[in-house]
Amino acid sequence: MTHIITSLCLRDGGCVDVCPVECIVPGMPQDKWPWYYIDPVTCIDCGACIPECPFEAIFTEDETPEAYETKEGQMQAMPVGTAGFDQHYDGSNHHGHAVSMDGIKVLHAGETLNLRTDIPPNYDYFKTGPGYWEGWQQHAK
Repeated sequence: MTHIITSLCLRDGGCVDVCPVECIVPGMPQDKWPWYYIDPVTCIDCGACIPECPFEAIFTEDETPEAYETKEGQMQAMPVGTAGFDQHYDGSNHHGHAVSMDGIKVLHAGETLNLRTDIPPNYDYFKTGPGYWEGWQQHAK
């Protein structure tokens, strides 16, 4: 079992700071890989990342919900160009650095999302996607 960062991720990066094995990286290029991703081979399942996420986007793989009920104002990110994800997000991370993302959808309270569909992209990022890219640690700060 590993941990999964879901499409509720808005790239805060607090999870990166607390990970003892540095298995969490920001997706690059951001327009195609909008979330942070957890390397399932390196993850030791310590769970330190879960309480650090202000968007409640991280779950153990076994507990990633199939019927997640959203809260008012919660947002979801998908690769740019995904139908229905045409909004923009400007915010700041826990360090106060600006975070700017396209491919966002603002959710309404009570919507139900199947976050289990977010499991394959986490594995794909390291198997068929760009995986670790040079300079990711500087970018995460």
